[in-house]
Amino acid sequence: MVEDTQPESGYVVWSKRLVMTIAVAMSLFHLYVGFFGPPNAFTLRSTHLGFALVLAFLSMPGVLRRRPNGPGPLDWLFAGAALAATAYPIVMSHYFNTRMAYVGPVSVTDMAFAVLMMAVVLEGTRRMIGLILPVTALIFLAYQVFFTQVDLVRLLEYQYMTTDAIFGIPTQVSATYVVLFVLFGALCERMGVGKLFMDFALALTGHTAGGPAKVAVVSSGIFGSISGSAVANVMTTGTFTIPLMKKIGYKPSFAGAVEAVASTGGQIMPPIMGASAFVMAEFLGVSYLTVAGFAILPALLYYFAVFMAVHLEARRQGMVGIPKADLPRLGEVLRERGHLFGPIVVIVGALLWGYSAPFAALCGILSVPPLALLRKTTRHEVTWAKLIDALASGAINAVIVAMACASAGIVIGVIAQTGLGLTFTGVVRALAQDSLILALLLTMVAGIVLGMGMPTTPAYIVQVALLVPALVKLGVPVESAHLFALYFAILSAITPPVAIAVYAACGIARGSIVETSVTAVKLALTGYIIPFMFVFGPSLLLIGDWTTILLTAITAFSGVALLAVGLQGYLFAPLRWPPRLLFVAAAIALIEPGLATDAVGVGLALTALLLDRATRRALPVAEGGTAGGS
Repeated sequence: MVEDTQPESGYVVWSKRLVMTIAVAMSLFHLYVGFFGPPNAFTLRSTHLGFALVLAFLSMPGVLRRRPNGPGPLDWLFAGAALAATAYPIVMSHYFNTRMAYVGPVSVTDMAFAVLMMAVVLEGTRRMIGLILPVTALIFLAYQVFFTQVDLVRLLEYQYMTTDAIFGIPTQVSATYVVLFVLFGALCERMGVGKLFMDFALALTGHTAGGPAKVAVVSSGIFGSISGSAVANVMTTGTFTIPLMKKIGYKPSFAGAVEAVASTGGQIMPPIMGASAFVMAEFLGVSYLTVAGFAILPALLYYFAVFMAVHLEARRQGMVGIPKADLPRLGEVLRERGHLFGPIVVIVGALLWGYSAPFAALCGILSVPPLALLRKTTRHEVTWAKLIDALASGAINAVIVAMACASAGIVIGVIAQTGLGLTFTGVVRALAQDSLILALLLTMVAGIVLGMGMPTTPAYIVQVALLVPALVKLGVPVESAHLFALYFAILSAITPPVAIAVYAACGIARGSIVETSVTAVKLALTGYIIPFMFVFGPSLLLIGDWTTILLTAITAFSGVALLAVGLQGYLFAPLRWPPRLLFVAAAIALIEPGLATDAVGVGLALTALLLDRATRRALPVAEGGTAGGS
């Protein structure tokens, strides 16, 4: 405790300034690339990983734990090794770009730098993310070395000297898309856009029943769409919404669950979503705007389900909203800060005009300071200190994604070089016995398990290599298969036992982790069903004719509303078990695409309404709820 009160040494201050300088330089480099276009693949990706690795070793020093006294000798050694390993492809760019893979000789120097690169990538990933992803990569490498006929020299060549492994698609996406959007989020946060989102949500829903919980849903959905991180979203909006929810009477576990579930959905909410959406666009060979189009209806369904659950729980408990006198007025919020919605409009507009996602992100970044300067109410937010802080924090936040993508690239390299993907696809098909439902359930479990141990992006990438081909072979549209895998990698953030977004929310709410996790799964139950919906009904991804899409959307939203009614046990009053079960059955029927199932769903819903009305007339509900209460 004494050390915490002592002033930092000159070395610590100097090392922190160096880290900030490197981080700002990384951001400026990527802004330059966003404006003038990328150099050749090896130069761009090596430079990106060089910045990321050095920041990983200097900003998170210590082999076993973070040192309070700055980087040690070993940290500097790792940073130097990272610089050497990433500089070699740049210095030898002509050699790397003109040699023929699998034909040209591989020198001892090439192999030494390849080993060095793999070592620093795995150690950098361990520092930034934890052990699971690097251990996974090592297991795949061990499989290739000991259980396949692939020559070790060719393994090193493939991993380091081609653009199919460490320097593959994941790293390319991190270097061109992700870093700019992360930087955009950091700049928005520093320029007061986060406050706009919060005040906007408060003015819109704060006065209604359970207002603060609805504020959490709305604000987390808006902010999450630009942050792309469930945990970051919880820590940003949750520090405000969770205490508000507790203040009006929500249990800590419910307050934490609402924030965790709402924050997790940000990764699937256009216009920006999370890093995985950009990776998906590359894998599918379509524009990012097309991927956002696929995601929009499922994302709206997800948030509608959470919003309905929150509303019904508030009504069931007799909660009221925040007095209007204590809330910001919507008109005033829009007058004073509404112009800060401009950067998001700029990004969407650039995408609609056909510009690339990196250029759209660059336009959004460049629009933030001028728009904040437009009005006196936000002009004070624009300072050189905040701009530099945004550049630095944006780069450091992007390091996590860069490390995850590089390590995932090692796994992808092993899968591609050994043909493991085809073998695994065959195993999944054999286990599923050509049953699509069983294959989907296996993919769901795999996605959740992978997502528990690693960030969403690498978890999704591994599924693309191992599981998505099996789903496609069983007849699932490729777009649905990719989005199915992504959804469950995202939902792992709220799925026990490793529910990282729930842990973050519990840290603020001070609630039981077990109770919060169970409540989160209950609130997000529709999220677990939605992927099956768009597998069997691709029109939910805006694929097909508009009549079918419109009908699918209407029945899906109706089904989601009925599911919330059944799960929460409340409609106009607390529900008993028979109507609740009928509402759930009606929801499932409506969620399943098809006119016959829709007719069954409507019939079950009407039966549930009549049964509820009859039972309430015959036997009044006891005060305080029923056995059907949740």
